[in-house]
Amino acid sequence: MAITRRTLLAGLAVAPAMAHAAYPDRAIRVIVPFPPGGAVDVTARVVFARFGVELGNTPIVIENVPGAGGNVATQRVARADPDGYTLLFTTPSHTINPSLTADPSLDVVRDFIPLSLVAQVPEVLVSARDAPFKTFQEFVDYARSHPNELAYSSAGIGSHPHVAMELLLRQLKLQVRHIPYRGAAPALTDLVAGRVALKLDAWATASPHIKAGTIRALAFASAQRAAVAPDVPTIDELGVPGFEGILWMGVLVPKGTPSEACATLSKALAAAAKDPQVAQRLMPQGVELIGSTPDVFRAQIEREIPQWREVIRAANIRPE
Repeated sequence: MAITRRTLLAGLAVAPAMAHAAYPDRAIRVIVPFPPGGAVDVTARVVFARFGVELGNTPIVIENVPGAGGNVATQRVARADPDGYTLLFTTPSHTINPSLTADPSLDVVRDFIPLSLVAQVPEVLVSARDAPFKTFQEFVDYARSHPNELAYSSAGIGSHPHVAMELLLRQLKLQVRHIPYRGAAPALTDLVAGRVALKLDAWATASPHIKAGTIRALAFASAQRAAVAPDVPTIDELGVPGFEGILWMGVLVPKGTPSEACATLSKALAAAAKDPQVAQRLMPQGVELIGSTPDVFRAQIEREIPQWREVIRAANIRPE
């Protein structure tokens, strides 16, 4: 059959649309900067299981790439092909690390495109059972009259709980010593044992010990009370207006990723975050789902970078 000029032109016009409709046509890789089993990893696996369904049952491969406080994963994604098939599931480490490590080859704003602020976990300030205080206000009063006597633990220097706790101490004008650990688990173990007095921790890991009575929940580091524990007050309502220690989780892609792919991914992420079954699985872990627009996530990143830079400077925090 002869192909007319009109038929040829019509076919050429349809080709780009067909190519666009084909995305994604293979597995999408999601890089998580932390080991398996933690709150970030669990959230990623639940959200991205639904995300794949939203993309027509596209296979999703979760790859855990811990190291250097998230920098190893961040660098890997920044250098990946910007084809829409490599995503970074990141946390506040993305906005903290630029003030801790000098890497002129990486710009966490310039080198990435934000897709969505997917979820957040308000951290809870917990204390040892035998600490010389039982409430947040008693902690403030005791620390004020006993400078540098108390100590708090964290998962390590420059971790989000570390810098968030330093922000709180700065706003309260308190002197409390920091004891860094190599990971959240040993930091929590020593809190339970009473070797340190305080810790900012995720609800998922702290709640079993709170319910068992081995540690106390003093206050949530959020603007509103957490649905998972509505009887626990917030630091904001207890006299530190606007204070938040939020472990957020969001998705970025390398700069240069096609805008059509970004739009498709953002839409699927928002839908996954709003799925009732996803919420049902994650709410007991204290995870609050968001599914924001790219602009909201971009604003969060740009707002936090100077905030953490000032905290790190004022507290003289230096990487190990």
